[in-house]
Amino acid sequence: MKITLAFDVYGTLLDTNGVVTALEKLIGNQAQAFSQTWRDKQLEYSFRRGLMRRYDVFPVCISDALDYSCLFYKTPFTDDEKNKLLHIYSTLPAFDDAVTSLQKLKKSDNHLYAFSNGPIVTIEKLLTTANIRGYFLDIISVDSIKTFKPSPDVYKHFVSTSNAEKENAWLISSNPFDVIGAISTGMKAVWVQRSKEVVFDPWGIEPTITINTLLQLKEIISSYYNE
Repeated sequence: MKITLAFDVYGTLLDTNGVVTALEKLIGNQAQAFSQTWRDKQLEYSFRRGLMRRYDVFPVCISDALDYSCLFYKTPFTDDEKNKLLHIYSTLPAFDDAVTSLQKLKKSDNHLYAFSNGPIVTIEKLLTTANIRGYFLDIISVDSIKTFKPSPDVYKHFVSTSNAEKENAWLISSNPFDVIGAISTGMKAVWVQRSKEVVFDPWGIEPTITINTLLQLKEIISSYYNE
C-alpha cells in the first residue's frame, strides 16, 4: 500500500520558538509573548493574502508580521536587529522528535514530502540547516499555485503533485486550521498536539488521529491500517 505523508514544516518539524533566545537578549521577559504574536500574525497575514488574492511569498508575511509585532510591543528594533531575527527564522531548529520519527518512517518505505506555505528555496534551506532534508522525496510548496493553506486548492495540489492516492494521503501538522483544511478536501490528517494548552477548533471536523509527539507517528498510522 502506498502511504504518502505530507509534513507541515513551520511548527510541526521546526520549532518556531527557536528565535526566543535572540529575542530575550533584545527585550527580556517579553520575548515569549513577542514570538507568539509574531507567529500568529504570520498566519493571519497569509490567510488575508489568500482571501484577498494578493499573494506574496511567505517570507514577506514573516517580515510584515515582525514589523507589526515591533509596533504592538513598542520595541523599535533597528534594521540590523530585524535582519538578524529574520535570518534566525530562516535557520530554525528541528524539534527533538523529528529526526527519530523521520528515520523510522523512511525505513518503512512511506513516501515522505515536506509540504509548506514557504517557497521551495526557503524550505530547502530550512530543512538542510536542520539536517532533515534527506528524509523527504521532495518539497511541495503553495508557491506553485500562489495561495496559502487552508485553501482547498493547496491540498489538491499536494495530492496531484505527489501522485498520491487521496485515501492514503496524510497531512501531519501541529496547526488545527491545516488539519481541518486537509480533511475537508478528502485527505487524512494527524494533529500533533505539542502542548496540552492548544485547543483544536470546535468546527465539528476532527483529526483522523491526534498525537503528542512525532515519535508516535509510525506506530499509530500502522495501527490505523491494521485495525
